[in-house]
Amino acid sequence: MILDTSPSSSSSPSYAERLAALRDELIKLELDGYLVPMTDIYQNEYVAPHDRRIRWLTGFTGTAGYVVVLKDKAAFFTDGRYTLQAKEQVSSELYELFDGMDKSPSQWLGEQIAPKAVIGFDPQLHTVLQVERLETSLLTKMASLVPVEPNLVNTLWTDRPTPKTEPFYALEERYTGKTSRLKRRELAETMKKNNVAATLLTDPASVAWLLNVRGSDVPYTPLPCSTAILHDDGRVDWFVEEAKGSPELDATLGSEVTRHAPEAIGPLLQQLGEAKKRVQIDPAESSYALMLPLRQAGAELHRADDPCALPRACKNATETQGMIAAHERDGVAMVRFLCWLDENLPSGTLSELKVEEKLNALRAEGALHRGPSFSTIAGSGPHGAIVHYRATQASDRTLDQGSFLLLDSGAQYLDGTTDITRTIPLGEVTDEMRTLFTLVLKGHIALARARFPEGTSGAELDTLARYYLWQRGLDYSHGTGHGVGSYLGVHEGPQNISRRGTTPLCVGMVTSNEPGYYKADAFGIRIENLQRVIELPDISGPERKMLGFEPLTLAPFDRRAMALGLLCAEEKEWLNTYHTRVRDELTPHLDNMTAQWLEAATAPLL
Repeated sequence: MILDTSPSSSSSPSYAERLAALRDELIKLELDGYLVPMTDIYQNEYVAPHDRRIRWLTGFTGTAGYVVVLKDKAAFFTDGRYTLQAKEQVSSELYELFDGMDKSPSQWLGEQIAPKAVIGFDPQLHTVLQVERLETSLLTKMASLVPVEPNLVNTLWTDRPTPKTEPFYALEERYTGKTSRLKRRELAETMKKNNVAATLLTDPASVAWLLNVRGSDVPYTPLPCSTAILHDDGRVDWFVEEAKGSPELDATLGSEVTRHAPEAIGPLLQQLGEAKKRVQIDPAESSYALMLPLRQAGAELHRADDPCALPRACKNATETQGMIAAHERDGVAMVRFLCWLDENLPSGTLSELKVEEKLNALRAEGALHRGPSFSTIAGSGPHGAIVHYRATQASDRTLDQGSFLLLDSGAQYLDGTTDITRTIPLGEVTDEMRTLFTLVLKGHIALARARFPEGTSGAELDTLARYYLWQRGLDYSHGTGHGVGSYLGVHEGPQNISRRGTTPLCVGMVTSNEPGYYKADAFGIRIENLQRVIELPDISGPERKMLGFEPLTLAPFDRRAMALGLLCAEEKEWLNTYHTRVRDELTPHLDNMTAQWLEAATAPLL
């Protein structure tokens, strides 16, 4: 049983009892503290039910969190998307609550622990880089980090769910655009140039991309949770549970891919170390537990970025066309939904959950649909101010007049992944709401219209989306854009558009464009399209190649929420051009009533 926001039943320990039980384990092991991250052994964002340790320990249901437990105090950390949600779900009597941008777990630990404290951690759930940064932050207190296995929360979680064992499957070349063998050979050539004998791949998205396989191990993302070792001759040792493999999959992958049980990775890494091989690891992705046998056995560690990350992010022509086709089908579903919403809103019977159910059903009618790409955010009124709100039976709110509905949703299709947010006015809204909506829209358009030289990072573009809010002393606490995979993660690196976005944007990358504004206890505004990075040959010169964005998402922005006087001529021109494209591309796939609705929704702004 996994508890959500509802109180514990009489047969389940309370969150206070669970925290107390964890502290008892600290005493038994002579530890001064213990670290509980949100992730699983693969560093996934969305984790399976059996890996939701923070939810079991605290009741928090979001996807970003970190808990530090000491003998006499504890702290919970999240990011700006979840600060309001954390205040509602995590007991402030049990935990100090922090936005990680204001205070990090390592900072808090450094302030709270006694000299020479001993802090336990699960080495499978922390990356090499995370451990090194924590160790550095504890130096001033001469404190130490100690690997602890098995995981202490696991030992206490007596009714922990059983992991899924559904088999993995091959993704056809008509969707991937390139065979696994060709990808492996290309990467192997680069490894040889860098004198690397083997590369440890621990990100399931990289394994999925390299082998052209997918799975259903975690919610929303078709990841085959597994690890692999790529050798410099193109061979792969793949570590996967027996029940998730099959002779058919083995035959598809060929003789150069050898499937092993997960526990075989340790001995194979040790063999590489004993042979004094040069092994590449990504310290930001590889777990501390997998680095140890390499280091202890004497391997030469070559620290570098995951070699699959950049080619995975730069979609090839087939993947790009798949994303375009998936967004067209998704746009049809979205426009059908928006028409349905306008027709049914006056009844007064619609709620957040009904909205989510209807949109999911319309998407499911589309070809190649494989489910949502994340948990739908349907936040009405004050719920919209909770950046990553999710409606439950307990929180479900009826849509009421004079408010905003913030609707953030997406889908997985065999040929692409979608993510769209629209803020929809429900009846007449206030002048303040129109003004704020338009400021957010202006930021969205500024980023969408950006022209920038090759080599520009997301951090250099982030301010464009915030500029108009900043002029009013306003801001939002999340990033402006994240990378998106091709039938993979809706949040995919290495690129992003935020203050931390250091990776240069390259042709073929897909990012979101989603500025927002959130007024606590009142409403939330977010406007999001996915967009792909393209070259702009008309302004590229002999000195610099120039890049820009092309929208992938196809759905109108709600003109009823706009303060048109705040939009300049260039912004109106961009909106009119975008709306014309939406209308032209989607109308042939719509019934007459929906087509008429779309024509009105995309009428030119004067």
